[in-house]
Amino acid sequence: MESYEPERLTPVQLAAMRRSLTSGRGALTRRSLLRASGMGALALGGIATLGACGIPPAKRADAGTASDDHSAKEKEVSFSNWTEYMDVSEDEKSRPTLQAFTKRTGIRVKYTEDINDNVEFFGKIKPQLAAGQNTGRDLICVTDWLAARIIRLGWAQKLDPSNLPHAFANVSAQFRTPDWDPGRAYSYPWTGIPTVIAYNVKATGGRKVDSVTQLLDDPKLKGRVSFLSEMRDSIGMTLLDQGKDPGKFTDADFDGAIGRLQKAVDKKQIRRFTGNDYTADLSKGDIAACVGWAGDIIQLQADNPDIKFAIPAAGYITSSDNLLVPAQARHKTNAEKLIDYYYEPPVAAQLAAYINYVCPVDGVREELAKIDESMASNTLILPDKEMAAKSRSFRSLSTEEETAYEEKFAKLIGA
Repeated sequence: MESYEPERLTPVQLAAMRRSLTSGRGALTRRSLLRASGMGALALGGIATLGACGIPPAKRADAGTASDDHSAKEKEVSFSNWTEYMDVSEDEKSRPTLQAFTKRTGIRVKYTEDINDNVEFFGKIKPQLAAGQNTGRDLICVTDWLAARIIRLGWAQKLDPSNLPHAFANVSAQFRTPDWDPGRAYSYPWTGIPTVIAYNVKATGGRKVDSVTQLLDDPKLKGRVSFLSEMRDSIGMTLLDQGKDPGKFTDADFDGAIGRLQKAVDKKQIRRFTGNDYTADLSKGDIAACVGWAGDIIQLQADNPDIKFAIPAAGYITSSDNLLVPAQARHKTNAEKLIDYYYEPPVAAQLAAYINYVCPVDGVREELAKIDESMASNTLILPDKEMAAKSRSFRSLSTEEETAYEEKFAKLIGA
């Protein structure tokens, strides 16, 4: 008899997701800060639907069981990804790395840009996963918190290391052992998304801003500081500044970070908590310094040389988007071959040169330099060893923790 494990989202969690989708990192595109364009009412409608029925409604005891692998006879693989998250030819008529994969292996890739946000996409595939059915997808790319949820529920297939020699050897150390998938048994990162300190050097009078302490305490920045409305980013960066590990913190540590930020709010040091809308204020100088996302900073620097970034000595938060093979996928081996292909440095370099996010593949720098020297030296795309050593991930939360923490954070930011 099947066993079920209810796991519903609370109103507080739903509110946090709405923040993420409408103004947070969930509202970014993968390349041009316009990811929200595909969401609108559909995304929020998807949240309402998921809230009504729960995400997910149940855990099937047999849900992770793989179907028969048809890879040998069916030379195809179906890959669902975000928009603008794959290299495109100059005439925009082909995808060079995917074409090269097919030419080499004979495996045809059905590539679909049908992920606009994590919640909406999960709403599409959840009914099949919960019922132990094939989703029609062999490979998906989702953000770490959703990857963790899918793995926890038994809805991802365990990967075969023998099909992933490049991935196993080349995944960067900072992405190798997330607490939600130790040793990358079920997933491999597609990109990393760093949270850093950004500042407008003209607005700061030429001064560098390189710590959360400076953001919270420097009187010359009073009223011209912003933090992010994403809990994991703002709390994670504050925990690091307080000498705490975001991967191992306690309730008391979390409360300490909330208290630290609350003091800055009370004395009006922090102007506001924002989604990606901080970018306009930062570029104009209305915000002098802030906690922001690396993808934004790369875009802003292209148009405004006054925009700088800093990696705090205490460290910084990195999240990731990750490749998984859903339960019951028909072409698991083919999907594993595609994952491994993108961990070959020349291929990884070609992808990184197009999407401009952190490349999780070791050994890619020389290959990227052949394409664009400026990208090869940009530590927001290829963190150097010193920067990578400072990267930290926010630990996985239980449902109870997420509810409690989001309530406290919502009160802090006035949401």
